[in-house]
Amino acid sequence: MAEVEEYPGTRLTVRNDGRRCIHSRYCVLGLPDVFVPNVDGPWIRPDAEACETVIAAISQCPSGALSYRAADPAANEKPPGVNTIRVWQDGPLAVHAELNIGGDTMSYRATLCRCGKSFHKPYCDGMHRKARFTATGEPTPQKSEPLAVRTGPLNVTPTLNGPLHVEGALEICSASGQTITRTTETWLCRCGHSKDKPFCDGSHEAAGFTADGEA
Repeated sequence: MAEVEEYPGTRLTVRNDGRRCIHSRYCVLGLPDVFVPNVDGPWIRPDAEACETVIAAISQCPSGALSYRAADPAANEKPPGVNTIRVWQDGPLAVHAELNIGGDTMSYRATLCRCGKSFHKPYCDGMHRKARFTATGEPTPQKSEPLAVRTGPLNVTPTLNGPLHVEGALEICSASGQTITRTTETWLCRCGHSKDKPFCDGSHEAAGFTADGEA
């Protein structure tokens, strides 16, 4: 799917970027009258439930594949009060922040590949399942001090053949929600070979990892 699809409703236009979708299925299971896959015609029906209900469901989409534009600008999605990256067990990094991912500022939510196998890097496309990628979702917590500022822009820069360079206030959390560390700059593994996941330890060089990014 090459372009973002838009589904207009009376009070809400729902946008879907199929390239980002990781099939978490919160949408189709939570609001089956709104999100109706495998049908003739539009599969997203924004007016099938109350506007607020649809917004709540979209906000649960971890990948940012689903987003929306409200007729009332005050109802549009806001940045979170705390920038977070959650480390999923055997899966991607789920980010929630005012994001700039290599120039992409479309969503406050994203799931970023850490197995190294995605065909849509830096985003996850589910290849970790086929690759049988294994990595803990509960890394050992590090000692860190609370940040004076916990929100604001978060820049995620994929580096050429290397890790994700993350700049901005950030709390990295385990899958269960435990704080791993708090930081304003870090480098996160995206080759799948680091012995210190989710952090980069330079293993991408020995592994011959290749991926587009900034030199």
